[in-house]
Amino acid sequence: MTPINRRHFVQAGMLTAAGSALGPASLLACSDVSSDFGRRSTAEDVTEGLDLSGKTALVTGCNSGIGYETMRALTLRGAHVLGTARSLEKGQEACDSVEGRATPLVLELTEFETAVRCAEQVRAMGTPLDILICNAGAIFDELWHVNGIEAHFVTNHLGHFVLVNHLLERVLAAPQGRIVVVGSRAHESAPDDGIQFDDLSGESWFATQRAYGHSKLANGLHSLELARRLEGTSATSNAIHPGVVRTNIARNLPAWQEVAFRVGGYLFLKSSAQGAATTCYVATNPDLRHVSGCYFADSNPETPSADMQDAAMAARLWEISEELTRDFAA
Repeated sequence: MTPINRRHFVQAGMLTAAGSALGPASLLACSDVSSDFGRRSTAEDVTEGLDLSGKTALVTGCNSGIGYETMRALTLRGAHVLGTARSLEKGQEACDSVEGRATPLVLELTEFETAVRCAEQVRAMGTPLDILICNAGAIFDELWHVNGIEAHFVTNHLGHFVLVNHLLERVLAAPQGRIVVVGSRAHESAPDDGIQFDDLSGESWFATQRAYGHSKLANGLHSLELARRLEGTSATSNAIHPGVVRTNIARNLPAWQEVAFRVGGYLFLKSSAQGAATTCYVATNPDLRHVSGCYFADSNPETPSADMQDAAMAARLWEISEELTRDFAA
């Protein structure tokens, strides 16, 4: 499976010629960009004054938390948002509740065929995809598998891997397409030697935080390798840490842990509006049009762990992900 190959890049060059005849002039180093936004900035703050009319964005996990606030902020600024949820009913309810234009789509990240169908619906619209935000994710309190693979890795990484590969042509068709992968500083809690290529079942290393961190490391490495593969095009890929946010991501944890998360959250954690700020900043800020392969937190670049900067690990992860999803190739 080679969803991003020479043919796609030849097509991409033709599709983006009108909007960016020479592609990016040069990519900026991650340390060359900064903003005045910070931990308390909201999604509305970082998009204030922007006109996103005519742009199309896709946000996974639009029906709650950071995804919902991301969709709300982008539609408020004029973008047409395609919001995915695990059911059409949940997606429709969320899309109906925001100001502006939003269209629901179904995506269950553990069922790769839904990623393929979701992408087919987007392609059928015939419009470039200016923004693709891989936001949806989950935390599970015990080890379980999807086709023998540890569930965090499948849900948080592989499902998005399939979706991105099927939508890449639409991103490349945009004048300056942006892919934003919502990772987490929790990637630092992944197993010491990084991605567990020899035991993706999790049997030898599972613990909730390590498994979640493992999937978040995969998110960051996916974005890093994607940025490398997009070099020479007008499209970019960056990963972000939203902060520790008051959302329902803890819903699958034991009751006492969920209650503790919620009570502590109201005292110390970011709101969803603040949690969506970095996503929206990286997805829309004009100053970042030549920034790719970076990692952001609090709407500013940050240096991730050494593992997340490991280009060889990122390339191997891509190859393994292709093998694991070959039946759903683009």
